[in-house]
This record gives sequence, structure tokens and C-alpha cells, in this order.
Amino acid sequence: MSAGDYVIEVHDAPLDIDRHDWNTLLAAQGDDATPFMRHEYLAAMHESGSATPETGWTPRFPTLWWQPRHGTRELLGACALYLKNHSYGEYVFDHAWAHAYRQHGVPYYPKALVAPPFTPVPGARLLARDATARHALAQALVAWSEQSGLSSLHLLFDSQADVLACRDAGLMLRHNVQFHWTNRPDAYRDFEDFLASLNQDKRKKIRQERRKVAQAGVVFRWSRGSDITAADWDFFYRCYERTYYEHGNAPYLTRDFFQRMARDMPENWLLFVAERGGTAIAASLIALSGGAGGPPGIAYGRYWGALERVDCLHFEACYYQPLQWCIAHGMRRFEGGAQGEHKMARALLPVQTTSAHWLAHPAFAEAVDDFLQRERAGIRNYLGELAQHSPFKAGQA
Repeated sequence: MSAGDYVIEVHDAPLDIDRHDWNTLLAAQGDDATPFMRHEYLAAMHESGSATPETGWTPRFPTLWWQPRHGTRELLGACALYLKNHSYGEYVFDHAWAHAYRQHGVPYYPKALVAPPFTPVPGARLLARDATARHALAQALVAWSEQSGLSSLHLLFDSQADVLACRDAGLMLRHNVQFHWTNRPDAYRDFEDFLASLNQDKRKKIRQERRKVAQAGVVFRWSRGSDITAADWDFFYRCYERTYYEHGNAPYLTRDFFQRMARDMPENWLLFVAERGGTAIAASLIALSGGAGGPPGIAYGRYWGALERVDCLHFEACYYQPLQWCIAHGMRRFEGGAQGEHKMARALLPVQTTSAHWLAHPAFAEAVDDFLQRERAGIRNYLGELAQHSPFKAGQA
């Protein structure tokens, strides 16, 4: 498929694309680049058996090339696209759309999804050298999805640049809400300085929750990058796996995936281990980007688990310890992951996220567009209501 001197190629696995070329495109996205779009991360998803055709994630990675009649072709764009036969592991829920299709005898699956698997982190989805290439890639994705007979195309947790390209390509926009903590412009001195910016009720609540964990005899240690030992990774996975099984599900990610992370992307991981009486009882794993001599980095709350129940341990492991670390290390932002109004009580404020959607069926597309217009109005109202419940003192947020 080509238009002028643009040529699209579709690859059956992330490993079919040169790692250096992919990561160079990713780096060109600036602040919109996240570690979850690195070639190593996507390859680990595939090679570890976590996101494969057997688990409902069939990779079809498109690349956009500039191929003049005379001269060497250049890679201008790429994205991580998967054919999905279910809607799990996405965090932008379209189950109602699939149900409506099924009620009318119209197949909804397979569909095309552009996003890193199991990763609700906003960032660049259309890796492109410039805005022109990004728009060409978005248009090519719609054309390829239509030619492939797919029901729909979905780009999740898009960057603003991707939103503009998708909108111009005719995709419908959908908004949702996440909760992020942002460091003060002059940076908090320490955790107590941060607490002083909160209103009295929230400050008191956080101190009470931390006190319960401390009085239970729980202490924390953290390790970063290559300092995370194989034993620590094994313990973390026990906790992670236990948490999934306690909720009646098998874990999405295999132990081999995390082994690959430890080998190929160690600098992007931070591990907190909770201990009581010298015995490890819980762990939380945080992803990191940026820093290392550049602009202040971003931390992403990702995975957690516990082998023992301790009151408020989840809050300490997943919010207070990471926030304390972020403040101490001058991080710019901590993203708490999908959903969760309770995060506002821990000073994570609401942030709008955006996804983009194309549906092949004209009648369903019209109905979904009408729904999305009403949903967007609801999201605006919801954000307005949340703004009235800021945990910060007046003028501090």
C-alpha cells in the first residue's frame, strides 16, 4: 500500500523491526516517549509469551517509509498494532460496543489496537519523525484496517500530537480520567514539605495511614536498576502473581517478561520491598523514564502484591514510598495508573486522557459518535466536580 513516495510495510512481530531504528523514532517523540514503547519492552511482551496470538494479541507492526524513485529509503514512522479477539488488558473499555455488535449479529472481533499491551500510560503511539509523517501514518492505519476487513481501529492513551493526527484522519475521540502527582515547580524539599501543602484533613489521614504501617513493624527498602537482585525479582513476582490469583485471574505477565526487563531495561525499574521482622511480605514495582542528566523524570505506578495483610500497606507501598522517593530524587511526576478516585486523597490530581477510535460500520460509527459526544460532556462535568475536592490548601496545587 503506497501513496506517492510513502510506503507502508506491516511486520508480524516487533523483532522484525530494527531495534535501533525503532528506539530512534521513539526518542524523537520527546516528552511523549515512555519506556513502555521501547523496542525491548514490546519484544519482551512477545517473546515472553505475555502478548502473543495465543493470548489474543497478534502483532502487526506497521512502518512508514519515504521511498523516492531515486535514493535510499528512510523510516519515517511506526507503531505497535495488535489484532485483538477480546478487549482485556486495554483499560479503555469497549465491552458495551462489542455487546451491541453481537446483539445485531455483526462481528466486532478481530479489531485493531494501537497501544503497548496491559499498559494504561499516556504517551506517543504514532512514532513519527514529524507531523507530516504522523498524519500519513494515521491515515494509512485507517486505510489498512478497512482493507483488512477489520471492524474497528483503536489508539489508546494518545499523546496530544497523536490526537491531532487521528482527528484529522477522521477518528472519533474519547476522554477518560487518570490521577497523577506533580512535583512543585520549585520542587518539594522532602515528604514533610509536601504534606505541609495539603489541607489538614488529608495531611492527618496520610500520617495516620503511615503510622499504622510503621506500628505493625513494617519497614521498606528500595533498589533500582541492576541493584535489584534476582532474588528480589523472584519475590516480587510471587507477590504480583498472588494478587492476581486472589482476584480470580491469572497474571497477564509471565516471570520471563520480568527477567527480560531485568536484563534489557534495568535502568527503567525501581522496586520497593516491605519487610517485617526481617521477612519480606510485599513489593511494589515502579517504572521510570527521563532523568539521568536530562529533564526531571517521570515515575509510573505499575505492579504490586503482598503475601500478608497489613492495614494501609497498599497505600504505603504504592503511593507514599514512591512519592517520598520521587521527592528525594527530584522527579517531575508520578502517574498512578488507571482509575481510582481514592488517589486524590494521596494528592494525585485528575488528568484527562484521550483515545481515538474508527469504526468501519457506518451506523455503529454514528451511534458511537453520538455516545462519545455525551460521554465527553460527562467527563468535563466530572473533572469540574473533582476540582472542587482538591487535597491541597488554597493556592498550593
